[in-house]
Amino acid sequence: MVLPRSGDVIHVTKAASVQFASPLLFRVIRVHDWPTYEGWVWLDGYELNSAGDAVERRSIFVQVNGLRPVGKAPDPRARNARQPAARPGVMPARTVRTNR
Repeated sequence: MVLPRSGDVIHVTKAASVQFASPLLFRVIRVHDWPTYEGWVWLDGYELNSAGDAVERRSIFVQVNGLRPVGKAPDPRARNARQPAARPGVMPARTVRTNR
């Protein structure tokens, strides 16, 4: 039984708790150290859509053995990265195409 960590993305299904008859992807923010039943844990995090975007913040009570790791959440900064602004007086680099 391995606890998820902050940043982990997990697949939460009915195996984790009967309330999840419809499975969901969940990005963990925090694992609470609150006393609970053996094998159960409270998680804070975000429900994710199929693109990996957070759609709702939630706290869930689940059985750790019913959680399935998916991986680390994609870094939104990489997906939404902007190109650095051009510096005044400096020509931007150009790609040269050759006909072969």
